[in-house]
Amino acid sequence: MAEVPCWSRSSFVRNAFIGPGLRHKYGCRSAGLTVFIPKIWFKDRTALKKIPTLIDVVAVALIAPEGRVLMQRRAAGRQHGGLWEFPGGKVETGETRECALLREIREELALVLDPGHLAPLAEASDPAAGIVISLYTCREWYGTPACLDAEALGWFGPGELDALAMPPLDVPLARAVKQLLEEAN
Repeated sequence: MAEVPCWSRSSFVRNAFIGPGLRHKYGCRSAGLTVFIPKIWFKDRTALKKIPTLIDVVAVALIAPEGRVLMQRRAAGRQHGGLWEFPGGKVETGETRECALLREIREELALVLDPGHLAPLAEASDPAAGIVISLYTCREWYGTPACLDAEALGWFGPGELDALAMPPLDVPLARAVKQLLEEAN
């Protein structure tokens, strides 16, 4: 087995262990960046292979002073249409997660977030789909949320989160938010 280093622009470094079938044990986490391994790195001169990348997604739980969380319902024509989710989106090549989150929230909700008020809370992933979602919390922002990209917005208390229909990866994130809010009370 050859150990092949992979670098990405999102400052993650992972090692991919490539064996006879060129199956990777670890994927390269990159912000939508596909990493190619030059064939000269392999002693047996195996053909150039593409390592699957993970889609890096960021989301935020905006928590109001009374302990309610802002959720948005996805538009009907999209994947997971009609389901409730935390606002956010994909990290673009060259962006940090925090910068991507600030951009996405400005685009989707017309809010300005201060990076100093963001706190990482939880992460959920689906290796089969190649998606990783990182959830942050934020208790202070500038502006009033506007529904620019979703079907609807709603503020929900910790007890109401369980009743919402959500995409599969948002369910464990909602549990983490609920636990955080219950511990605060």
